[in-house]
Amino acid sequence: MVSSAMTVTAPLCHSVMPFPATARDSSARSRVGRPGLAAGCCSGPIAAAVTNAALVADAARVGTRRCELFDLHRQIVPLVDSWGWQKSIVERRKPLVGIDTDTDEDHSDTLITLQHPPVYTLGNGNSEKYLNFNIEDSPIEIHRIDRGGEVTYHGPGQLVLYPILNLRYQKKDLNWYQRSLETVIIRALQSAFSIKASTIEGLTGVWVGDQKVAAIGIMCARWIVYHGLALNVTTDLTPFEHIVPCGIKGRGVGSIKQILQKASNGREHNDSELMDIAYESLTKEFAEFFQLSLERSPDLYL
Repeated sequence: MVSSAMTVTAPLCHSVMPFPATARDSSARSRVGRPGLAAGCCSGPIAAAVTNAALVADAARVGTRRCELFDLHRQIVPLVDSWGWQKSIVERRKPLVGIDTDTDEDHSDTLITLQHPPVYTLGNGNSEKYLNFNIEDSPIEIHRIDRGGEVTYHGPGQLVLYPILNLRYQKKDLNWYQRSLETVIIRALQSAFSIKASTIEGLTGVWVGDQKVAAIGIMCARWIVYHGLALNVTTDLTPFEHIVPCGIKGRGVGSIKQILQKASNGREHNDSELMDIAYESLTKEFAEFFQLSLERSPDLYL
């Protein structure tokens, strides 16, 4: 059934809200019963990303504009919670936005990284024709949310980034922003995994061949953008078979793990390690592209 959370709005308050107990650490589970990277595999980009993780994190602090980083990339966070956090942050920042950057008092951006439990989301203007099941009898939760785009799937093993950026400090152009997120993903895949990804004219997202590995959906209020991107790292791709992802027919969905296994003749890769590498590379490229100084924060202030 369609979740009643489709109409959720987040309350505006100014107290400290620690991340809830419903956010579960997925790293321990993904390590159980899974062998490490096979002998000889820890070389090249993957080994460099693991060895230099601390250096990568330091390199992310490259810009002059501050960006709070809430790192939950190993945790499973309900979609309703993350949606509420974003809406509350946007509502708090709206009054700070001026006519131009000279009068703008919105001096800090936000980046939230996490994973979601299995869930389908439908964006603004979506069509139920892209669901291969009755919406009242969905195999997993469904939420209608205020981003652009059609239906997509989120689940464990998928790295989600929710940047909440004031585009007055970047470029007031939503098409440019979407293309920029694609560029960040493409650079991260190349630098961390030597995966050559690209865009497809007329379509949103990042592709490896005919397989979509990352989806993008955004919303904007007073040039403050939110929602963001979802990168399939070790995602179970089966739930995508029950929908037409992003309303795009005739093309498949892929993951980093699947691509690496194919390139290495089926060699097994450690799930939590792949997720950590993807996180480090993606946040580094994000900070460099948008010239932001990422500052880790333990709590989400709402």
